[in-house]
Amino acid sequence: MNDGLINQRVLAAARVELGGNFVRILGYFREDGIKSVRAIEAAMRDQNAATMVLPAHTLKGESRQFGAETLADLAEGIEVIARKCVETRDVPTEALEHVARLRPTFEATLAMLDRDTNPLAVRRPAGFGKRPVAL
Repeated sequence: MNDGLINQRVLAAARVELGGNFVRILGYFREDGIKSVRAIEAAMRDQNAATMVLPAHTLKGESRQFGAETLADLAEGIEVIARKCVETRDVPTEALEHVARLRPTFEATLAMLDRDTNPLAVRRPAGFGKRPVAL
């Protein structure tokens, strides 16, 4: 499930752009993401599309900032369905499959971000003249 979760070029660009603030902002992404996933799940249980829109939108944007494309696409799908349901005054049952995949995708994304950004990660030597590889 971890393959392709993070666009490494976008993550590297975010690291450069954010500089010394990178780790702090990544922490905010984690905190906000946990809140957003909980809010989306609660909205799904309550069948309330209106309360699903903002956390899905927030998760989408913050995910894209760190190159978490799979998570961002999933959040965007939830947001689009929720907005449509708000307009049609319908319940968001169509979003159930997306919401069911949200938490595992979010957790896998966080694990990959932790692995890719932790300066203390255990590294395996790749051989003479090659960069070490994170385990």
